[in-house]
Amino acid sequence: MNLDAVDGREAKAPAHSQTLSRGIRALEILAESQSPMTIAELSDALGVHRSIAYRILRTLEDHSLLIRDDAGRVQAGPGLAALARGVARDLQTAALPELTELANELSMTAFIAVWDHRDSVTLLTVEPRHSGATLAQRPGTRHSFSSGAPGIAIQSAMSEDAWARLAPGLPYRPEARAARTAGFATSHDEVLPGVSAIAAPIHVPGGMPAAICVVFLGSGGDPSTIGARLVGSARAVEAQLQ
Repeated sequence: MNLDAVDGREAKAPAHSQTLSRGIRALEILAESQSPMTIAELSDALGVHRSIAYRILRTLEDHSLLIRDDAGRVQAGPGLAALARGVARDLQTAALPELTELANELSMTAFIAVWDHRDSVTLLTVEPRHSGATLAQRPGTRHSFSSGAPGIAIQSAMSEDAWARLAPGLPYRPEARAARTAGFATSHDEVLPGVSAIAAPIHVPGGMPAAICVVFLGSGGDPSTIGARLVGSARAVEAQLQ
């Protein structure tokens, strides 16, 4: 018997809200944009008529999820920051002191990366005080698990069988096997030329693993020393999550 059919009719896919989907996509586009956008630019990016984009934007503006400047251009609003505070709140609270200490001790940008389907996404970031040129790592930045130390570290916290179930078709990297032994992962030139990253996995009780990471230009020091420091921070965060 075909369980997808009822009374001879094929079961339909679950209904989705097109308007909600467009609103979420608009927020994603604005969050990724380096500068405010005109309504015409946003409607083109969404692939909808300007009048539809305008209605979506008015609704988002009512909830402070976007704001408009004097020229009528739109950008992400403060309401998004309020929503972001609720994402993995316990992890953010536990990680912030460790990130601050790492950033200032190593003079590197430190951040937490979390699982998001086929990508790792930056959740929380801290840049060092009183430092020269450092790399910015904006919250919400996403990278495929096929590149970068954060993704390798998150992979290393899972068995290959578990990974195959959760991310079918996405290879389990050989570097993740090595990271499982070492306790941390490294990458260089994988995301941006000349940029290196080191990351250690964080085991989140009842949730998907995360990673605590630093990113820097060039070599930046002994990877083993930095990796061991990150492993210590990961254990400290895990202790706070118990």
